[in-house]
Amino acid sequence: MKILVTGGAGFIGSHVVDLCLSAGHEVLVVDNLATGKRENLNPKARFFELDILDPKTADLIRAEKPDVLNHHAAQMDVRKSVADPIFDARTNILGTIELLKAARDAQVKKVLLVSSGGAVYGEQEAFPAPETHPTWPVSPYGVSKRASELYAYFFMSEYKLPFCAFRYANVYGPRQDPHGEAGVVAIFSGKMLRGEPVTVNGDGTQTRDYVYVGDVARMSLLALEKDATGPVNIGTGVETDVNRLAALLLEVSASKSEVRHGPAKPGEQRRSVVDVRHAAAAFGWKPEVPIKDGLRRTVEFFRQKQDRDG
Repeated sequence: MKILVTGGAGFIGSHVVDLCLSAGHEVLVVDNLATGKRENLNPKARFFELDILDPKTADLIRAEKPDVLNHHAAQMDVRKSVADPIFDARTNILGTIELLKAARDAQVKKVLLVSSGGAVYGEQEAFPAPETHPTWPVSPYGVSKRASELYAYFFMSEYKLPFCAFRYANVYGPRQDPHGEAGVVAIFSGKMLRGEPVTVNGDGTQTRDYVYVGDVARMSLLALEKDATGPVNIGTGVETDVNRLAALLLEVSASKSEVRHGPAKPGEQRRSVVDVRHAAAAFGWKPEVPIKDGLRRTVEFFRQKQDRDG
């Protein structure tokens, strides 16, 4: 298949590109390199340095007529979305609509859209949250991700353009950037490898569903083979609190860093975890990398990167 991946130089997108290429697919990458990195680009992919809002991106989709559009490009910082909701909406909502229009015109067979398993549900009423859980996002980022799903649903119902929306939990692993809420693993890893103290917000009992990037990327391959559409949670179904996360990172990094506690972040979700039974039933997907193994691989990546960068 010919697959066009937006955000293919980013943390998760680049892993998706690598897997698609290793499976024998032709891959085109669109990335504006605002947060993506040139070093993440797979040389076997055709790269186009474009913003998803640039009309040239839509022209490219119409000209290349990919079989699948895998849309990972996004404004992904929750705090930035709160500070500048217009920028967030312009990128995540309007950018997605432009891509959906181009995909419709190019007769793309399927759109794979990245959503958020934490942000779209807001404060959870059920643990873990199934895809049928109410969606009341408490950040503009969550609103824009949910809106993108709804626009994709409109294009499917009106124009017969099938889509899957991947509701990712807190993804971590090699190539992760140390920013954004889910960047805590990267932030802690870097500090611990340097022997610097790490700060846990509040009492550290707030939980997240940490899922390894390699597991996450596999869904983009499995979704090519299945007809299932709509939202699908991608996580582990297991809650890990920040205190436990810090302890595991100290262990796998053999660090002597001090773990301190700072003030709690206002408005931070206390608990976030997704139900992944639908992913197993509809796509044959399940997480395979235990958190300790995933953290060990992540720390080793950052250790090598620090040695390389000096």
